[in-house]
Amino acid sequence: MQGDAMNETEPTRRAYLKYAGAVAAGGLLAGCTADGSTEAQETTTGGTASPETTESETEQTTVKPEESYSVSMAPVGTVEFDAPPEHAMVVFSHYADMAVALGQSETVESLYAPEFAGKSLETFYARLDGVSLEWDGLPDPLSDGVDKEMLYELDSDVHFVDPSYVVETQDGWDTDDIEEIADNVAPWFGNYHSGLTDKPAAAYVDNYRYYTLWELFENVAAVYQERQRYEALRAVYDDVVSEIESSLPPEPERPTAARVTLIDDTFYAYKLNAPGFWHADTRPLGATDAFADIDWDGTWGMFDYETMLETDPDVILHLWGMSPGYYIDDIRKRVANHPVGSQLSAVQNDRFFAGGVRFQGPITNLFQLELTAKQLYPEVFGQWPGYVPGEPYPEIPEDEQLFDRKRVADIVAGEP
Repeated sequence: MQGDAMNETEPTRRAYLKYAGAVAAGGLLAGCTADGSTEAQETTTGGTASPETTESETEQTTVKPEESYSVSMAPVGTVEFDAPPEHAMVVFSHYADMAVALGQSETVESLYAPEFAGKSLETFYARLDGVSLEWDGLPDPLSDGVDKEMLYELDSDVHFVDPSYVVETQDGWDTDDIEEIADNVAPWFGNYHSGLTDKPAAAYVDNYRYYTLWELFENVAAVYQERQRYEALRAVYDDVVSEIESSLPPEPERPTAARVTLIDDTFYAYKLNAPGFWHADTRPLGATDAFADIDWDGTWGMFDYETMLETDPDVILHLWGMSPGYYIDDIRKRVANHPVGSQLSAVQNDRFFAGGVRFQGPITNLFQLELTAKQLYPEVFGQWPGYVPGEPYPEIPEDEQLFDRKRVADIVAGEP
């Protein structure tokens, strides 16, 4: 692994990290920067759905940090490390959230749309004492596309991004370029297509498999040699899901719900209960998906106000509703002031809610499971107090919290 001569490279690295690229968040919010594909959560390409609680089958070698070790994950295969990474190239925020959860926030040295993603993560971290991410000033690796020169300059110890994503979406990249960076800088370690279990780039189809969010987190924990933190956080997650599943009302009594992002006058809709880690915060809640019987090609369906009114879900969850530029108060006001939008039941009954982020890691997943449970089933999990734009995640009475904040903060701090 590269980066051992840190004293020689550090001035260049720190100077480079002061650069922050321009942010184009529209694509990120609607779907992503590149693809438009559907989601499934499978253990192998074309395989059977794998639940969020399934343990990872990835082979991992647990050794003392001072020894070399290997971690295996599709599509990158077995990756060798001389030591846990001290510098990590990150694109999407779920990998940043994983690093933070493992007590490794200082290793994150890049982030897509840092002003947007960083502030979104901080909304949740503000409720965990001592947990934070220094995102201000991080370079955006997608501002001008993934660039070899930038990767050489960063000289990271690991690239937390799927090489299939890079080959498929970035101009001028092929598998030879991927191998060049892996040989000369550091290995790739990412699995993008598990978000939607969509088809990977042709070069990776034969070796691809899909993972749950918590399986991905387990693999990243192996890279950092942080098994204990992973297991402690996994226990918190398992308790949350167990409480949710044991408390859900019978299916006929559950509300109809839609998860959307409003951009201009178009609602970009997502499946609530489809497999894939993009839905790791809605699938366990088992609400009746208002769009379950509507098929579409690509990542999302696109609907106008009239179609939304025809569907008329009981609850509308607005993705990114706690993020800059998409704060729920502004979105709700726009919809309520529209002659058709004002007729939506979710608007009239004050059930048009701020959802969380799509690229969720373990910490954001815990918070988003809680907020979604309250928004869908207030009579079971307690009333959602609403979100004030620009403020932290709202205070929840201790007896209505679905997980212990202090417990999570202690785990991150290394006191599992």
